[in-house]
Amino acid sequence: MRPFFLLALLSALGLLGLWGLVLGAGAPPPRVAGGAVVWHVHELVFGFAMAGVAGFALTALPEFTGQPGATRAQLRALVLLWLLARAGFWASGWAGTPALWLAGAAQVALPLATAAALARPLLSAAGRAHQSFGWALLALAGTAAGFYADALAGAPGLRWLHATLGVLMLLIVVAASRISMRMVNRAIEQVTPGAAPYLARPPKRHLATLCIGLATLAHFVRPGSALAGWLQLAAAAAVLHLMGDWHVGPALWRRRFPLLLYAMYACMALGWGALGLAQLGALPGAGAGWHLLGAGAVGLGVFIVIAIAGRAHAGLLPDPGPWVPLGAALVLAATLLRALAGWNGWGAAALAASAALWCAGYGVLAWRIAPGLWRPRTDGGTGCEGPMVHSTPG
Repeated sequence: MRPFFLLALLSALGLLGLWGLVLGAGAPPPRVAGGAVVWHVHELVFGFAMAGVAGFALTALPEFTGQPGATRAQLRALVLLWLLARAGFWASGWAGTPALWLAGAAQVALPLATAAALARPLLSAAGRAHQSFGWALLALAGTAAGFYADALAGAPGLRWLHATLGVLMLLIVVAASRISMRMVNRAIEQVTPGAAPYLARPPKRHLATLCIGLATLAHFVRPGSALAGWLQLAAAAAVLHLMGDWHVGPALWRRRFPLLLYAMYACMALGWGALGLAQLGALPGAGAGWHLLGAGAVGLGVFIVIAIAGRAHAGLLPDPGPWVPLGAALVLAATLLRALAGWNGWGAAALAASAALWCAGYGVLAWRIAPGLWRPRTDGGTGCEGPMVHSTPG
């Protein structure tokens, strides 16, 4: 968890900070294969989001299953793969094919090696309920391989980046069901003791994953088609249907983490809906939908995971102040501003302001979380094992 969460925080701040300068101040973007937009999307899904996924999986799966996780040597190797993938892709504009081969090999190897490091938890008896994480890691390796095959052939590869976003949506649905069972029920106990528990119902979750998978496949095979549009609307409807499980009364609105998880799902539903309407000609462009999925659902998802696990698995008590909700609100504001800019044709100033809000939100999170990720634990625990303390506000 520790190195990958720190890398995710650095990526969030560095990537969006540089993108804001490109949009607002005319700074030159990095010279990479595929151009500036491909760089922006590639690094957010394969850099920022992959760091969050690796940090979560390497910490959560050993805790869920009670099995040992990655060794220190394995963790160092995984971090090295992440760094090599970044270095190779960033150098691809001037170093050409050799840099792309380096980046592609490291990017494909990272999720595969993460799955291999988690083989013992995933293959254990308790891990059978969590093997979807392993399949998602394999899918991320597949989309990375597809992107770099396109890049080496001179194609931009955006279709593979969009497919990667679809895989990340599936992973969010799977991961959020595990997180929410703890967070929401804890909130119910605190706000309305004795109330009926929250249940993440498998049929609703399976329907959402089916619709998201079909929408992702249809967009990949027939981008811009009416079929893709209708399936994207189906994905939006399925996510909204899934959100019905969350209507548990005051516990949802009075506690920060249930509310933030709910907002993450709302961004996902809005994103699929916006994409579907854009494909069917009812909205002016698809950019708003992709940003609601990427900056909204993925951005909030990584934010929430770091805010929860980044403290608990570093042996720290939860942050009781207003800072984490403030940071998440800034990320959500950045997402909504970017979506509105896409729908209304607002220019570079609005896009740069959105990037600044995102950086402010993640800056707040880094301020509250990052020091605990590099300091020794003080609760008697070691490494990133399960928390020794369990008191959680909101």
